[in-house]
Amino acid sequence: MAFKIAFIGAGSIGFTRGLLRDLLSVPEFHQIEVAFTDINASNLEMVRALCQRDIEDNGLRIQIEATTDRRQALRGANYVICTIRVGGLEAFATDIDIPLQYGVDQCVGDTLSAGGIMYGQRGIAAMLDICKDIREVAAKDVLLLNYANPMAMLTWACNQYGGVRTVGLCHGVQGGHWQIAEVFGLKKDEVDIVCAGINHQTWYVQIRHKGEDLTGKLLEAFEKHPDFSRTEKVRIDMLRRFGYYSTESNGHLSEYVPWYRKRLDEIEQWIDLGVWINGETGGYLRVCTEGRNWFETDFPNWMKEPSLVYASENRSEEHGSYIIEGLETGRVYRGHFNVVNQGTIANLPDDAIIEAPGYVDRNGISMPRVGELPLGPAAVCNVSISVQRLAVEAAVHGDDKLLRQAFMMDPLVGAVCNPNEIWQMVDEMLVAGERWLPQYGAAIAEAKARLASGKRVPTREGYRGAARLQVKTVEEMQQDREAATKNAGEADKGKERAKPVH
Repeated sequence: MAFKIAFIGAGSIGFTRGLLRDLLSVPEFHQIEVAFTDINASNLEMVRALCQRDIEDNGLRIQIEATTDRRQALRGANYVICTIRVGGLEAFATDIDIPLQYGVDQCVGDTLSAGGIMYGQRGIAAMLDICKDIREVAAKDVLLLNYANPMAMLTWACNQYGGVRTVGLCHGVQGGHWQIAEVFGLKKDEVDIVCAGINHQTWYVQIRHKGEDLTGKLLEAFEKHPDFSRTEKVRIDMLRRFGYYSTESNGHLSEYVPWYRKRLDEIEQWIDLGVWINGETGGYLRVCTEGRNWFETDFPNWMKEPSLVYASENRSEEHGSYIIEGLETGRVYRGHFNVVNQGTIANLPDDAIIEAPGYVDRNGISMPRVGELPLGPAAVCNVSISVQRLAVEAAVHGDDKLLRQAFMMDPLVGAVCNPNEIWQMVDEMLVAGERWLPQYGAAIAEAKARLASGKRVPTREGYRGAARLQVKTVEEMQQDREAATKNAGEADKGKERAKPVH
């Protein structure tokens, strides 16, 4: 079986290497073509070398084509996996640090809130360029599998404006599914779930074990769990008040809604600093910074470690390889996918990108009708969808008025900031991201003039957040190399250090 798959943003070592292992664990895929592309030639070569060694040690003859020429990598591709992070850690830092001066304290900043909205502005500009290349040089029936955040916004733009069939993929549903099984003392494959909503705000609306509905028993089970009762306080509180558990981590969820991070002196009571994803201020930025520094320093040792073994038992739960397997071989796969709604969830807008159960086989990707979400979870999702729609339209058309409206409608930003603060914060973020925001040329010039006028709203200059930890040095990480290597693999998951868009 032969087809071509291209990875855009292949310089992310943990994710690219893992997805390639997943794909090549399928026996029928041992003769496929693989192309890697990234704007960072050094990272690209390191990942190529590591993956090529894995391939050869598994007895396969595939030669990876690695190039900084994106169109060359895409030429003739049947599948494209996208894992970009436009602006890299430099832009990411502005997504966290500028809003902090206005009291907007984020843990992750890659989906909603001020950081997620601006991340989307950079990402959509890049994704539309990528879609243009895909339309012009890839196979006619190409499928784009998008792992990049903000998932819903980028997938929305690609489908509506990019002219490329795009499915967004995430592993949040799988992680929460494991937690649910854990609190009931069951194995994950013994618990059947139906999860529906939007990416990072998907709700487990049905939980069954051997025909018994466990949905109503979930709150008590989480409250009694010795670890989750401490690390998932926001998710448990949302479960208590809305009746259903949400997919995303404590830190993620806390910045999507207006209640848990709006008063800086209350944030610590809702989070746990044992692991960044439980709510640490700027936690993902710290972990990504440490991961990048460690990867670049320690890479020679990665080449000395044993190769990955391509086998079904080593395959991850990431959906991408299973989708391609279903489409190519006809084997049926059930997963949760991000697609244009079109009635799948009846009380969410048809044009929105929803996340819901789907099936894949040789006939394509089929999305059964979920029906209506419970009213509370639907209301939470609909608020976020309004922000996403404004942000997508702003990014596509370079409309800074719509961008400012997206900030105003964002639950956390709106809970913390007044309109004048929001206007000035957007000005600062537009100017900081100028290299990656070609669609905002006129708006950025006007923002610079306003900021230079001296008429500024007071801010918390130098404020570092309610729960900020220091970035570890390479020397500190060397004290626990195993933990540092694990962190590096997770930190760049689904990301690319990307160049400015022109």
